[in-house]
Amino acid sequence: MVISSTLIAAVIFAFMIAFIFSMFGQGGGSVYSPLLLLLGFTALISTSTSLVLNLITSLAAGYIFYRRKMIDYKISLLFAPGISLGAFAGGALSKSFNTTFLLWLFVAFLLVVGARMIYSYWEKEKGAEEPPRTMSFGWYVLIALVGLGVGFLAGLLGVGGGILIVPFMVYVLKYPTKIAAGSSHLIISFSALSGILGHLTSHRFDLPLILATGIAVLIGGNIGARVSMKINTKMIKAGLGLIMWAFVVQLLFKLLG
Repeated sequence: MVISSTLIAAVIFAFMIAFIFSMFGQGGGSVYSPLLLLLGFTALISTSTSLVLNLITSLAAGYIFYRRKMIDYKISLLFAPGISLGAFAGGALSKSFNTTFLLWLFVAFLLVVGARMIYSYWEKEKGAEEPPRTMSFGWYVLIALVGLGVGFLAGLLGVGGGILIVPFMVYVLKYPTKIAAGSSHLIISFSALSGILGHLTSHRFDLPLILATGIAVLIGGNIGARVSMKINTKMIKAGLGLIMWAFVVQLLFKLLG
């Protein structure tokens, strides 16, 4: 079997993304899809492969948070129905959207996510807090609606959604940052699996690409999680935000021809 240079490049970049993002507790789900698009893979193959990589990453990272008792199962299960339904719908309907529309969505998404990561450089760390003990019916409705929206975006674009879920949990629901990060991995696993099932209803997956990049992500994520970094993680986040903006420039070149 001839291994293409594009597949080799996808494996190398997937390993690097998983390695770097795992150093500060994230999976890089926002980057896999646009990376595969820029390497020349179709929109459907890019998003469906990215969802599989997100599932692998969220399960691997979630296990680490589980061992450290940093997952709130109650809030995770509250998000599960909405985010699962939204992700399945996004995955199933992804074939209905043309590639140009999806590329513009990626541009908007990466602009917002990049800005969020750059802003984190100046963001103050939150002190120790306790998760909220009670919630009103209105909070349950809000969680369901947010989960539905994030899930649809995740299934449609093949992104993780953690970059949206964690700030919502921290700043709106007032959860401690570490608990929010740990819980988000479990929540993302629901959206990734549902998005995968949605995509399976409309097209075939690229199994060689999934297998090769999946192994790369698993190895890269595990090594990154165990590497003790001696540099400012906020600086890494800000730098990755700038990289996302660089992806935006590349996508704009692709769109504008």
